[in-house]
Amino acid sequence: MKEQTQLLNYIPVDELTGSIAVPIYQTSTFVQEAPGVHKGFDYARSNNPTRKVLEDLAAKLENGKNGFAFSSGLAAIDAVVKLLSAGDEIIAVDDIYGGAFRLFTQVYEKFGISVTYVDATDSQNVADAISAKTKLIWIESPTNPTLKISDLRAIGTIAKANEILFCVDNTFASPIAQKPIDFGADIVVHSATKYISGHSDLIAGLVITANDDLGAKIKFIQNASGAILGPFDSWLVIRGIETLSLRIKQHAENAQKIAEYLQSEDLIANVYYPGLPTHHNHGIAKSQQKYFGGVIAFDLKTDDKELASAIVSNTKLFKLAESLGGVKSLCCLPCEMTHKSIPREKRYASGVVDSLIRLSVGLEDAEDLIDDLRQALIVAKENVLIATDSI
Repeated sequence: MKEQTQLLNYIPVDELTGSIAVPIYQTSTFVQEAPGVHKGFDYARSNNPTRKVLEDLAAKLENGKNGFAFSSGLAAIDAVVKLLSAGDEIIAVDDIYGGAFRLFTQVYEKFGISVTYVDATDSQNVADAISAKTKLIWIESPTNPTLKISDLRAIGTIAKANEILFCVDNTFASPIAQKPIDFGADIVVHSATKYISGHSDLIAGLVITANDDLGAKIKFIQNASGAILGPFDSWLVIRGIETLSLRIKQHAENAQKIAEYLQSEDLIANVYYPGLPTHHNHGIAKSQQKYFGGVIAFDLKTDDKELASAIVSNTKLFKLAESLGGVKSLCCLPCEMTHKSIPREKRYASGVVDSLIRLSVGLEDAEDLIDDLRQALIVAKENVLIATDSI
């Protein structure tokens, strides 16, 4: 069965009415036939029919056993960390999402959960960092924002050999491009705010588990902590998923063209995109991803934050905003936006320099987007470099 056909086939027709669209069950509670006797739903924090459709769909998309929908991507990450106890250690990818770094260091470290950050592009670095306290390996691949690629199969083997949980944040790839459970991951998380919903109109998170035992633990945490996704937002995510495979394909096609163009610009030092043969671990990306994604990052030869700021402030089609994965193109300056919570020296160590710009390539025409970047680079050069006699 073809990918898009299979995806649409996953979304059920409503058994009660025959509705082709999943109904929104906007209710807080459910009438019971007798105490404890109900139709599988008693209270909407514990379960909701609309949310359940999304959660089952998420599990199918990732080849997992169980899916769980949360009120944000960070709420999803939080639920996974709650599997751990004081004294446990996380090994995490060094080029980590700023929100995850903030949660790990400013919330959970004070409860006795330590984090060791490694360059996971070499799986041996992960193996070498393992200690008796290590209970979770946390990988983003591709990473945010420098698009580093980790060998998921190799890390999955390492995790299994050491009886350590292996979690992959699959937000940047999406389950259309990559299914980490197929490579040995125990848990997959998503900021469904991004590609999965795809329209920049909601905040949501997903956790998918590879087995029922982990699923039961995440379910308990979801219900006990209460950071559930509401029925209307669940419905919006389902609606976004209906076009997910079509959107991912177009995002990737546009991004490939733009990444190739950016390599020709004389202001730019490095272009980070897994689809480029020059990208470190391009071969691994090619082996484990169907598409290379819609996010590109690049930095400048001068590492001039003022120049980078001028570039992102002068685009017209690329809107200056945080987030990514929507149908409309976005740009941001991570050092002042998405990764501002990470200390400068740590940012630089993982490649997030002050001049790094991140692009979320949308579904506009690729040539129009290239023209927009070209004019922004020209304007920035005139307004910043010439004004300061830098050229």
